Amino acid sequence: MGERRMSERDGSVEVAEAVGSRRGNARLIVVLGALSAFGPITTDLYLPSLPQAAASLHASQAGIQLSLTTCLVGLALGQLLAGPLSDRWGRRRPMIAGMAVFTIASALCAVAPTVALLDGARLLQGLAGAAGIVISFAIVRDRWSGTQGARAFSILLGVSGAAPIIAPVAGAQLLRVIDWRGLFWVLAGLGLIFLIIAIVGVPETLPPQARHRGELTATFATLRRIAVVPEFAGYALAGALAFAAMFAYISASSFVFQTLFALSAQVFGLIFAVNGVGIMLANALNIRLLRRWSPRRVLDLGLAGVCTGAIVLLIVALAHGGAVAIEIPLFVMVSSIGLTLPNAAALALERFGDASGSASALVGCTQFVLGAAVAPLVGLGGRSAIPMGVVTVSVAVLAVVARVGLVRLGGRSAEPTATRSDADPNT
Repeated sequence: MGERRMSERDGSVEVAEAVGSRRGNARLIVVLGALSAFGPITTDLYLPSLPQAAASLHASQAGIQLSLTTCLVGLALGQLLAGPLSDRWGRRRPMIAGMAVFTIASALCAVAPTVALLDGARLLQGLAGAAGIVISFAIVRDRWSGTQGARAFSILLGVSGAAPIIAPVAGAQLLRVIDWRGLFWVLAGLGLIFLIIAIVGVPETLPPQARHRGELTATFATLRRIAVVPEFAGYALAGALAFAAMFAYISASSFVFQTLFALSAQVFGLIFAVNGVGIMLANALNIRLLRRWSPRRVLDLGLAGVCTGAIVLLIVALAHGGAVAIEIPLFVMVSSIGLTLPNAAALALERFGDASGSASALVGCTQFVLGAAVAPLVGLGGRSAIPMGVVTVSVAVLAVVARVGLVRLGGRSAEPTATRSDADPNT
């Protein structure tokens, strides 16, 4: 009888520990989702003010869009710096340092007197904010892999997906009472909050014995070793090119909807929020699909949605369709990103548990470099949605080519299997 009571008590303890572990995983992913939201926050909060900032600084449309490009370049290069540093020094210290510098850089943006100085401050802002993105992904890879890793990435992106919904709406509403410079003071305040979150809520997930102790040359050697793997390149480029399609929409949308269609900043913010909801719904769908489908299959479904939306968008733009006609294919294309990015990231990082920071840095760097490249291209056509359609179709098709061609070249014929599943992230 005593043995039975002890068995029941031990079972209750195990259940309680499992529940506590799931709750801890959920809290960690929420924290990481907030920290990984630096990309959309630094771009989307500022988007409704682009026309106002251009007028204030006497800059052209293409000129002010360079402030988006420099931020993206910073986000790309910063990941190449923060990722390897986190493999060498652990996850916490580079994360905290990045949040502190981001706060300072945001304040510099707020007081920039010229577009050139704004571009420089935005570059620093991106360099610092990159730590939140790349290290959050590395921490997820430290904890989970395989299908569970794909679910964790999807949940993380779902949490950070709230940023595209909240940021432009908040930015548009804030413009009622403050100018574009005030938005950067808001970003400085958010940076301070994220710094506190990083200090309080981010654990160290890379033990000292697993850290890389090599010199800088060894770091570059690791990056080269990862970059030349065809499967990695295929999945990383597929995700990055899909991200470039989304960023072509991000960088052009404020001018298309506010200048071409004469919509207010508030209406534009609502349109942007609707597309952000689409990403969140697709992330939720992704988690369900991964219970039955492999990450590769769901990735292919997402790429099909990106291509379909981009092609219809170009057709509508060529036919000079209105705002609603433009928004429908944009919604399809942008929502499909919720199926594409988490699975592309999980598949790209699958084989590099020993260097997940560096691998995550390459994934993120590729995304933001391509995003930076398309940002000025969509502004070349002036008052037209056609350049946005041309760019999105081009990068969407290239994403499919990378996914099929490079992965096939690598000869991977079997689905990746989880090598570690300490806990189920699907909480």
